[in-house]
Order: sequence, then C-alpha cells, then structure tokens
Amino acid sequence: MKLLTGNSNKNLSQKISKYLKNRLVNSSIRKFSDGEIYIEINENIRGNSIFIIQSVSSPANDNLMELLLCIDALKRSSAKNITAVIPYFGYARQDRKVVPRTSISAKLVSNLITKAGADRVVTIDLHSGQIQGFFDIPVDNLFATPIFARHIKKKLKTKNLICVAPDVGGTARARALGKMLHVELAIVDKRRPAPGKSEVMNVIGNVKGKTCILVDDIIDSGGTIVNAAAALKKRGAKDVHVYVTHGVLSGNAIDKIKKSNIKNLVITDTIDNSNKVKNTKNIEVLTISNLVGEAIKRISNSTSVSDLFK
Repeated sequence: MKLLTGNSNKNLSQKISKYLKNRLVNSSIRKFSDGEIYIEINENIRGNSIFIIQSVSSPANDNLMELLLCIDALKRSSAKNITAVIPYFGYARQDRKVVPRTSISAKLVSNLITKAGADRVVTIDLHSGQIQGFFDIPVDNLFATPIFARHIKKKLKTKNLICVAPDVGGTARARALGKMLHVELAIVDKRRPAPGKSEVMNVIGNVKGKTCILVDDIIDSGGTIVNAAAALKKRGAKDVHVYVTHGVLSGNAIDKIKKSNIKNLVITDTIDNSNKVKNTKNIEVLTISNLVGEAIKRISNSTSVSDLFK
C-alpha cells in the first residue's frame, strides 16, 4: 500500500500518512505557464495498491483535473489497483435535473473518475447517498457523525439538547446524530425564493430553552445555516451550535457566521480552510484523518469498513 497526495489538501494527506505510518509517494504536480497540469511519479509503484488523496474543492475544476491525471499516471505506471480518496466530492449537489436542459454533473464526474482508471472510491458524507449508484466501481461513503457525537459529548455538558435539520433533506443526518446523543429531533422548514437565497418559514419541533445542534453536510455561502439559527433563536432556543462536514465557506460566509446567532461552528478538514478560519474564534476544525486512515487500512487488509460505524 502506498499513498499519493494531490495539491488540494496536503495537510490532511500528511495527517493520514502519519496515522498509517506510511510516507507519501514522491511525486511532482505542477502547472505549465498556460495553466495545463503536469503529473510525474518519481518512484517505482509497479504492483502496488495506491490511494490517491484529493478533494474536489475550490478551484474545483483544477483539482478534479489533477485527480484524473494522477489516476491516469498511476495506471500507466502499472499500479496494481487505484483507490481515489475524495474527502469532499465536488459537483455532488448537481445530482439530478431540477429544470429542463441541464447537466447531471455528479454523474459525469463519476464517469470521468471511473474511465480514468480508478478501481474504488472513498468519500465522506456525499450530498446525496444515491451518487454511489452513479459509479460502476465500489464506493465507500464514510460518515463524520461519530466524530461530531464525540465532540458534542465532550464539549456540551448540558442535557437539554436537541438535534436540528436545517431543511427536510437533512432529516436523516440529524436523526442519526440525535440517535447517538439520545436526544429529540427538530426540522427547519425553509423555502428558497431564488437560487442562493433561503428564507426560513417554520420550525417543526419544540426548541424553546434548548441547546440546538444544527447538523448539515455542506456550508457554502452560509445563508441556510444562518437563517436557520435565527429562526431557532426567535423560537426561544438557548444556544445554537452548528456541525457541518464540508466547510466550503465561499464569498462572505465567514463574516455572516461572525455576525449571526451561531455560538460555535464546527467543520472538518475535508477541505483545507486553515488560512480562512485561523483568526475566527467561533469556528472550530476537527480532523477526519484517523477515520479516513482507518478506512484505508481496512480496505488494504480486505476487512470491513462498515464496522467503523457500528
């Protein structure tokens, strides 16, 4: 087993490498002056099982192309098998046709990864679980929920907790966390007046006097989460803590969070936000390196990955 990292999240790759006590493959990944990406593997990998770690985060197109070229380079270097470890699977939100004459980008990206030569994909909290069916190769979709549950139990000592889904689509995720914490569930019912904008309409469940745990898979512009937190406070919530797997944090998202009713935002390092959040007091980053590292170890040893979540 060998590990190769792309440029999207070297910090996470180094942590995974440390957990597995397995150094990263010596490689060169750079750009020509015209923007084209060049990949070179600087050591023999013939007959080895290779895990390439690369998030499809911003700049998504560059990082996706880098992933595809890495897979191709590994294939042409006679790797035994190639596992694409994609902590943040970009384009996952475009998983169906919501209007006529539009692309299903998640399906296209799945096809590209498969055709490039990947034998397996490992990812974390896919926006839609059905995306696993877009691939004709095995997909291991890991969950950050146990990491969040441990953090909540350690940091929030109050027993008056409630898990909240920021929309109807996130109900299953919030219910799973609530089950681990043995707390009730509430749902924020929202309506979008226009793309990129969300208007909170109602809260289903009693949140008065309770510490709310808002849980979601992605925080992008921050509008949905900030509006949900405002609605919860309006209905008498004591505090609002937010737990999100993928911190996209585009545009002025961090400023929105600073000025919001959110007491604390906890994200993971599936996306490298070290420069964005280093001076932000109410944003905390948890690492998923041990989870991913353990999954890689189990895949390499042909043992169960699903047992991680029992």
